[in-house]
Amino acid sequence: MSILESFAPTVEVYSIDEAFLDFTDLYPCRRDPIAYAKQIKQAVRRQVGIPVCVGMGPTKTLAKLANFAAKKWPQTGGVLNLSDLLRREKLMKIVPIDEVWGIGRQLSKQLNQLGISTVWDLARQSPREMQQRFSVVMARTIMELNGIACLDLEEIAPDKQQIVCSRSFSRKLTTLQELSPAMAEFACRATEKLRQQHSVTGYVTAFIRTNPFAEHEPQYQRAASQKLQFPSQDSRIITGIVQQLLKEIYRPGYSYQKCGVQLSQIQPQTAPEQFDLFGNNQTQESPQLMQAVDQINRRFPKGIAIASTKIDQTWKPKAERISQRYTTNWRDLATVNCR
Repeated sequence: MSILESFAPTVEVYSIDEAFLDFTDLYPCRRDPIAYAKQIKQAVRRQVGIPVCVGMGPTKTLAKLANFAAKKWPQTGGVLNLSDLLRREKLMKIVPIDEVWGIGRQLSKQLNQLGISTVWDLARQSPREMQQRFSVVMARTIMELNGIACLDLEEIAPDKQQIVCSRSFSRKLTTLQELSPAMAEFACRATEKLRQQHSVTGYVTAFIRTNPFAEHEPQYQRAASQKLQFPSQDSRIITGIVQQLLKEIYRPGYSYQKCGVQLSQIQPQTAPEQFDLFGNNQTQESPQLMQAVDQINRRFPKGIAIASTKIDQTWKPKAERISQRYTTNWRDLATVNCR
């Protein structure tokens, strides 16, 4: 994403591998948008090593549509600009409706019943009538397909209202002692994400389940939750609660495939954390301690962690086919043969 930020003054990170860039009044792009898009594509490939496609348009919905076409048709060279009306119309007439951003499978079925099967069919509809039949979101989509921008770029992603950390195991776990380190690590990861957005949680849920596709094995899934007396972002507190919940929901005699932790009732950390006046107030230095832990772990990836997460890590999936770490690991440096 830092590479993309060097090409545009405004960038919205949409997902881990997708972003919107605002090229408004950007001279190099206005002069030759295709050449500028190719520069972006080449820079990402050269510095990160992954191929990307660039879709351009006067609205976010058209940019998404252009990106879809750039991926689907190799003759585009991975770059497509839908600012041209004729090119836009030609593409819309051959792309099915379910490729429009925000049009899911169920909604596309409803539109098909109305005789709307292509993007062009949808773009020709009346926004007002479609809003009455569906929603204001549908009206905005139609306007965006016609080049009228209704969706602004979000430079700052909104804070998550729910944080979930879970993963399937590399092998089946059967004992409480095997499940405990995995659950502790997920609790720490979730709480770390919570602190990254400067929030606290008031409700913690832990869940476990067997493999639903192993029909010959006994099936079991269960979840338990606990409301916190005071909202917190302390990994020690959250991990302790999760471990207690695990003891409540664990049942022997099953082969567990997955577990996880969910944090909800999330709110901004607008005031200092509250503490139990008559309890163990070791958490009064919690904010400073957690800040120190995060700083260490950002600098040293294998820094420090809750002790219970390091007891048994055989549950973790094997790290195969991972990307090379050219900038952080000497062993991954590229080999150059000079003669």
